[in-house]
Amino acid sequence: MDLADGLLHHPYDVYRRLRDTAPVHRITGPDGTPAWLVTRYDDARAALADPRLSLDKRHATAGTYKGFSLPPALDANLLNMDPPDHTRIRRLVGRAFTPRRVQQLREPIRRTADRLLDALGPHGTTDLIASYAAPLPITVICDLLGIPEEHRLDFRVWTDCLVAPDPERPEAGKEAVVAMLGFFTRLLAAKRAEPADDLLSDLIAVRDEGDRLSEDELMSLAFLILFAGYENTVQLIGNAVLALLQHPGQLAALRKDPGKLPAAVEELMRYEGPALLAIRRFPVEDVTIAGVTVPAGETVWVSLSAANRDPARFPGPDLLDLSRDAAGHLALGHGVHYCLGAPLARAETEIALGALLERFPELALTGAQSRWRPSLRARGLVALPVTY
Repeated sequence: MDLADGLLHHPYDVYRRLRDTAPVHRITGPDGTPAWLVTRYDDARAALADPRLSLDKRHATAGTYKGFSLPPALDANLLNMDPPDHTRIRRLVGRAFTPRRVQQLREPIRRTADRLLDALGPHGTTDLIASYAAPLPITVICDLLGIPEEHRLDFRVWTDCLVAPDPERPEAGKEAVVAMLGFFTRLLAAKRAEPADDLLSDLIAVRDEGDRLSEDELMSLAFLILFAGYENTVQLIGNAVLALLQHPGQLAALRKDPGKLPAAVEELMRYEGPALLAIRRFPVEDVTIAGVTVPAGETVWVSLSAANRDPARFPGPDLLDLSRDAAGHLALGHGVHYCLGAPLARAETEIALGALLERFPELALTGAQSRWRPSLRARGLVALPVTY
């Protein structure tokens, strides 16, 4: 079954049909190779936490998986690791994303949001992705890592090349990888020469003091924090704004009671999360999922978007209901691989929405079409034209 075309344009309709038909399907994966797709909430949640489903590509049967082609210096990251290496590296960086640390970042995030909204002026028309949803998280994550403003390159070009490759420019992905590798090589060298009070300097100090963090792990970790910390939050903010503008009754209720914004963010993540699929997994042994035996080494994709709209877990799942208790949604994963930056992503989305709705009470969609990125993995907007 080739699902690519349907999933690009109508992912929730396709996933609904698949979920209603069977809990596990044999499909052609995003990379063109055979895979197994898990669609129902209970099975998806269990699969995400199952240690027999490995993220380490060495467990993949030869010839059954392609995926991103990254050099070792960028590939030795948490998305390709299992415990104990995963546990060790996550512990080293985890302190940067604790609730207490994120609480300290809330005021700087709000200042950044206000500055971006100030730049828009009191009224007009804008692409909210380019003017707000994208620059806010890149500023936050670069400040956290300690990347100087003059070195904040166009990361969106790089991430687009990897997440949504252009079939007419197949070389663009390799060019982006080369550019990123060169950027991080120069950045880490500069941080070694002149350490500062930032996360990258801290990680370099840990590595140079003899921890088991290898040079490739250090560079891969910096890459992942920047890539995921930026990419996912752009999508969270953009998707949330679009969903609210498409549901004026829900938007009006939120404006009336802004104190419900944290709970609303959870429902918005459930309804239109940043990832259609979790990172692929490979069984280290034959594994039975919902009565279907998946052979060791084959590729398993867990559909987060299908699970988050499973009526067995969330009644009326295709309705946006900001009063819903959306706790337990899988938009940011589950288990030991749960999104490391989840507290920061939540805070950024909450602050971004709050500042935007407070500043522009007449915010509305224009007649122009909002454009979704053509990706089977990531659910995000290329452009979001609005008036304010």
